Amino acid sequence: MTSRSPIGRSSLCKTITAACLLTTFVIAPGAANAISRDQAKRIHERITGVPPTAEKLTEMAGKDAITAALDATENPAFYDVTLKNFAAPWTNEAMSSFVPLNDYTATVIGAVRDNRDFRSILFGDYLYTGGSGLGLPAYSNTNNAHYEQLEKSGVSLKDNLQYVMQSAVNGLPPEATAGIMTSRAASQAYFSGGTNRAMFRFTLLNHLCNDLEQVNDVTRPTDRIRQDISRSPGGDSRVFLNSCVGCHSGMDPMAQAFAYYDFEYDADADPDGNLGRLVYNTVGTVDPETGTRVQGKYLINSANFEHGYVTPDDHWDNYWRQGPNARLGWSSNGPDGSGSGAKSLGMELAQSEAFAECQVKKVFRNVCFREPARSQIEALTPEFTNDGNLRKIFARSAVMCMGD
Repeated sequence: MTSRSPIGRSSLCKTITAACLLTTFVIAPGAANAISRDQAKRIHERITGVPPTAEKLTEMAGKDAITAALDATENPAFYDVTLKNFAAPWTNEAMSSFVPLNDYTATVIGAVRDNRDFRSILFGDYLYTGGSGLGLPAYSNTNNAHYEQLEKSGVSLKDNLQYVMQSAVNGLPPEATAGIMTSRAASQAYFSGGTNRAMFRFTLLNHLCNDLEQVNDVTRPTDRIRQDISRSPGGDSRVFLNSCVGCHSGMDPMAQAFAYYDFEYDADADPDGNLGRLVYNTVGTVDPETGTRVQGKYLINSANFEHGYVTPDDHWDNYWRQGPNARLGWSSNGPDGSGSGAKSLGMELAQSEAFAECQVKKVFRNVCFREPARSQIEALTPEFTNDGNLRKIFARSAVMCMGD
């Protein structure tokens, strides 16, 4: 047992009192007290990246902290700069912010602006496009011209993004849409080439804040690991049992949700896939390589271990509901660990505690330029879980560090 220094009754009371005061501040910060001009300026700059005008500063300083922070989110810079740079790294494997506006980023911006439940970002049948009347090229499944022209036009994204049904613009059946996972930008980044495991890995990394190393678990069953994974890498089966299994035993059963998706492009003429398109094998489609709806890419390197799992459909199972990765806080609502297709997998991931905590951590880092304390994570996460309102988490975070 680890020994601890005794705390006197008086010190303990002071500690509890301080904690209660902190909790009160977090839950209802400054509800009855107007913030100072310095605090208002700090909040505005944290949220928008630009200083407030003199008029806005005076207006914010007359309000309580949360109201002032939410007011700051109405500034166009919050959408054009803060949110764009916040979401851009999720759209590419290099995790670079220096990429053109695209349907993934625009959809994140629009969802935050409209106070949508941010969990739907992984399963909703919607996208955000530039508004009609801007003279933009139409949304295209084969290029990003619509969004690049929208960005070049210099118009405010706050005022010029419109909600559209994703299935209406990209041609997917509604049941095959899965929010940003089936956006063109994500498809180009994570469905092009490979075996579609990249879509799972980067969704896990970007939206549950866990890479495969953090969820490594060699205790899960190996029955769903595909044929392309050698059972004796370098002639040593221990490598498979002690390393490969840790990722693939959990990842492969869930990445099966993407079995009907691919991103087609001419690798010779268009190596980056800038003119490629997302394709989906609908009911009745038979892939010539698999003889089923499953894309041929699921048989890449199948000779590595012919007795491995052959993917028959898009049914997925979450083996991580048991074992150490139960810590990710899987919900009893929704798919409950099993389903078919990307939409239901998106629900499984988005309804986890890890998803909620991840959004809180990312927002706090973005606004406060530091990692949140555990107490701050624990204060903000239930708020996000309550309604999925990410704009409110930006405001709450800015208030928490307005004195930094």
